[in-house]
Amino acid sequence: MFSDKNEFKESFLKRIEMSLGKAFPDSTKRDQFHILGNMIREHISTNWIQTNEHYRLNQKKQVYYLSIEFLLGRLLGQNLLNLGIYDIVQEGLHDLGISLHDLEEVESDAGLGNGGLGRLAACFMDSLASLDLPGHGYGIRYKHGLFEQRIVDGFQVELPEQWLRHGHVWEVRKPDLTVEVPFWGRVETIKGKDGKLIFEHRDAEYVSAVPYDLPVVGYQNTTVNTLRLWSAEPSRYQPNRDMMRYKRDTEAISEFLYPDDTHDEGKILRLKQQYFLVSASVKTILRQFSSRQSNIEDLPEHVAIHINDTHPVLAIPELMRILLDEYGLDWDKAWRVTTKTFCYTNHTTLSEALEKWSVRIFQPLLPRIYGIVHEINERYCQQLWEKYPGEWDRIKHMAIISYDEVKMAHLAIAGSYSVNGVAKLHTDILKTREMNMFYNFSPEKFNNKTNGITHRRWLLKSNPELTQLLVHTIGDSFIKDPEQLMELERYSNDSVLQEDMKKVKQIKKEQLAARILDQNGLSVDTESIFDVQVKRLHAYKRQLLNVLHIMYLYNRIKEDSSFTMHPQTFIFGAKASPGYYYAKKIIKLIHSVANKVNHDPKTKDLIKVVFLENYRVSLAEEIIPAANVSEQISTASKEASGTGNMKFMMNGALTIGTLDGANVEMAERVGQENMFIFGLRSEQVLDYYSYGGYVASEYYHHDERIRQVVNQLVNGFFSDNDEPFDLIYDSLLTENDYYFVLRDFSAYVDAHEKINATYKHPKEWLRKSILNIAHSGYFSSDRTIAEYAKDIWGIEQYSLIRK
Repeated sequence: MFSDKNEFKESFLKRIEMSLGKAFPDSTKRDQFHILGNMIREHISTNWIQTNEHYRLNQKKQVYYLSIEFLLGRLLGQNLLNLGIYDIVQEGLHDLGISLHDLEEVESDAGLGNGGLGRLAACFMDSLASLDLPGHGYGIRYKHGLFEQRIVDGFQVELPEQWLRHGHVWEVRKPDLTVEVPFWGRVETIKGKDGKLIFEHRDAEYVSAVPYDLPVVGYQNTTVNTLRLWSAEPSRYQPNRDMMRYKRDTEAISEFLYPDDTHDEGKILRLKQQYFLVSASVKTILRQFSSRQSNIEDLPEHVAIHINDTHPVLAIPELMRILLDEYGLDWDKAWRVTTKTFCYTNHTTLSEALEKWSVRIFQPLLPRIYGIVHEINERYCQQLWEKYPGEWDRIKHMAIISYDEVKMAHLAIAGSYSVNGVAKLHTDILKTREMNMFYNFSPEKFNNKTNGITHRRWLLKSNPELTQLLVHTIGDSFIKDPEQLMELERYSNDSVLQEDMKKVKQIKKEQLAARILDQNGLSVDTESIFDVQVKRLHAYKRQLLNVLHIMYLYNRIKEDSSFTMHPQTFIFGAKASPGYYYAKKIIKLIHSVANKVNHDPKTKDLIKVVFLENYRVSLAEEIIPAANVSEQISTASKEASGTGNMKFMMNGALTIGTLDGANVEMAERVGQENMFIFGLRSEQVLDYYSYGGYVASEYYHHDERIRQVVNQLVNGFFSDNDEPFDLIYDSLLTENDYYFVLRDFSAYVDAHEKINATYKHPKEWLRKSILNIAHSGYFSSDRTIAEYAKDIWGIEQYSLIRK
């Protein structure tokens, strides 16, 4: 693109004058960002077109990844890095008196996701392109994202994300590829000339799905895949009824991620979103397939459609509808094609996250789709009956429709040829407990694919200082093959490397401290232990356990003059779902504790508590490289995998965690002695759930530390302005502490004491840190995607001419 910085500067200055009609000194940072972004996107376009044409002409199998979330973060720096021109652009801008970092700050994080599900999808897109694999994503272009979090008096306040206020420089709107999606109406059945039944969807309300395409740039190759995002707009085919209501209802489909579904209106909107995504996507996939192939029964040989969790499961009956109603296949042929095309990733063992839809909502909104799901259920139950005659309880449990609910996970399993978990422990729990009946019925479908992260963003981009140190130490082979980080293991006792590692960590801590001072007005000690828990706020992730431990430390410092500890800064970042009142209460508790701890003259030099509002990808890129300690403390058996744990590991933080999700595999690789493992094991938790025996009040009565901090939730310990935390108190005692916070409290305190003792021996701490980085390469999404490609999708690498 640019051979050197001078060529870049000349082109950049010329574009500013031609595009803006103003001299360079008069341009703003936003002007400069948009000019640079447009230059990069235009350059990408050549390879983007060539990649798509190459796929079309070669007619090899492609994968389409359907996800309700794609948590992309900012793309300017990542695209420059993947194109191999980051340094050229940075140096050229510097000569012009512009900071590339400042231009990156202009870009908003794309409001397309919430947590690990969406970030995993983004990492997968990056790995597919970087490995020269033919894979594309389909999602929704949410106008206002999830929400922008603000903290007012310690309470979370939700505002619309305005990430599209100034446009999105990377997207290309393609209105000529608009797809019409029907809702409501009725289905009429008529007989055709050959006596075959024909189903016609009449009086439907149509919504236009308008595609916006984003290029997904591979790392220093010529592959550019596509992420297509659908925007809901009024259809020109819609009859002129109540147009204002229709316009409002239509635009709501792509306005917010995860609308509140505590009422029917929200449930209907969520279901609309899901069908909108899959209907537009499946129609487009088949349109592309038909332009290359003539026999629809060959679809599975050329297309794999991957369902990322249960949100896109309606793609299964949608493909059936098209095969039956538009291609005229009989049921058996259509079902054979469908079940050889779809594969499904399960991301949870939480029953509330396995979606179910009331028939009374589903049937009127999607009448033809409901009819197909009903028929799938009838035939599936017949198969079950043939294998388990007379076992009505088993069949009711496994049915896709039962007790007037449509069970999306059951539909996903029935309609897919592959069902995978995202960590060994998670997959084992699915097979032996949560989905044991389905596993026994079709064991060949179940497999494991442990999650991964893209080191290109979470190491190369977010921590260039560490990247340079690693290159200096072991060479640059790990950049293309992250498992080469294992070469670092033999340097774990190298005193020079340890000292350099310490310096790099200190740089990142000082950078984060500057962010905290700017954003929160709080000065933190960069020599303190930076202890970080950043993730979605949910009871099972146990931010509460972390906070209760901080309260314990506060009490200990105040009451025990002999108590000493290394100064510790506890950093939180999390969004709570708008309708999740309990999670919002925990955010308030964090702020109440922070207010108490940070202003107490006796404790403020030993412990500080920081909550960074509006946690997002770009903020994570600043927080994670600065962390000394990574909090991965979910109730064992509840976290399917986790990917934050991998990001911290790759940046040299040491994990305090339960043996849950991918923590188990991390411990197997790096050794439990190089982590701080505590608490119940998954089998113990599951036994408690199955057989009982846990009494939270016993821990409350027999441990003075627990009794003190739990009482402080309601006894006026916090300021008069703070309402008591009765809801949290009751969850621990009256409701018997469902996530075993009190059961694991003592072990958690002990683990933190080990952290404090180890940190006092820098060589030992740094040795463990280096070993964690060395073993983190396995947890690259490149490894994960290579396994998906080989074991599930059956797709092959095929690249254009390399640079």
